[in-house]
Amino acid sequence: MAFADTLPPPFPNYQARFGRDKPVIAVVADNEMTELTDFVVPYAVLKASGVAQVFSVATGSGIVNLYPALKMQAQASMAEFDQTYPQGADYVFVPAVHNVQAAVLQNWVKAQSAKGAVIVGICDGVWVLAHAGLLDKRRAVGFWYSMDSLQKQFPGTTWVRHQRYLADGKIITTTGVTASLPASLALVASIAGHERATALANELGIRNYLSTHDSQQFRLSAAHITTIASNWLRFWSHEEIALPLSDGVNDIALALYADAWSRTYRSQVKTYASSMQAIQTRYGLQLLPDAVADASVLDKMKREHNWLTDIVPAKAIDKALQEIGKAYGQASRALVSTFMEYPQ
Repeated sequence: MAFADTLPPPFPNYQARFGRDKPVIAVVADNEMTELTDFVVPYAVLKASGVAQVFSVATGSGIVNLYPALKMQAQASMAEFDQTYPQGADYVFVPAVHNVQAAVLQNWVKAQSAKGAVIVGICDGVWVLAHAGLLDKRRAVGFWYSMDSLQKQFPGTTWVRHQRYLADGKIITTTGVTASLPASLALVASIAGHERATALANELGIRNYLSTHDSQQFRLSAAHITTIASNWLRFWSHEEIALPLSDGVNDIALALYADAWSRTYRSQVKTYASSMQAIQTRYGLQLLPDAVADASVLDKMKREHNWLTDIVPAKAIDKALQEIGKAYGQASRALVSTFMEYPQ
């Protein structure tokens, strides 16, 4: 029996609206600060699937600062998206953002929900949904680090553990950072079937996209606190991880790798290109470099990181974790894995 045949329906099947051939998906970012993997992975996975029209949307025009690394230019502001699709999106992805109570973001998400869109809160994006009142009297999941606070602040929501993603009506929520991968694939399955989703999972290097999850393995231990303090205080050994940006770079691999390396408390990713102009990733994101490097330096970077174009995307986080363990020790590797809620 094939893997696809063993899966229960992950989310309600897509119902076409407004005579659209494909669903319209908006992955929304706050210009001020939006979590890197939460944003890039759903966008790239849904674009790679070919089953939907996918748009990067920002609260306003201008640069979108991604955290903990990278920056980009969205395809449209929320106002521009509304002009093009006044009937609304079919799905809206809401990543973790710095200002979870930003009125412009909350109001837009509520308006999209009122128009019938399925709202997907990725990781701490659930805070936006909760503050917007979309989780009241619903079941939801969230990032392990935030669960106690979510339960205290929003007792009207039933907070569920041991699931990586969960649908309650037209609201979908996920656990931390790396849950964006299986949740995005589960959405592909609900739109185009398990066969398409499973084929894409194989292309991306993902064994399965089941919702089962061991939440108990993710917690802030005394060892993690010690590692954070030790790494942070080693200011003399903090380093820059220099990555080249060029057209066609694999969105998912870049996001996972950069996200992991930026969570060690000893390193920070910085991107370089031949100019400050935006580059276009494999799936159409417009990324902006942090700085310019001369041709010889950039060529050296590209040779060292040529895997960014060719690697099976989901393996990029394993590569990062292996390198972090070798460079900083297994305690730092375990810390990063925990904060990305990445099952080992």
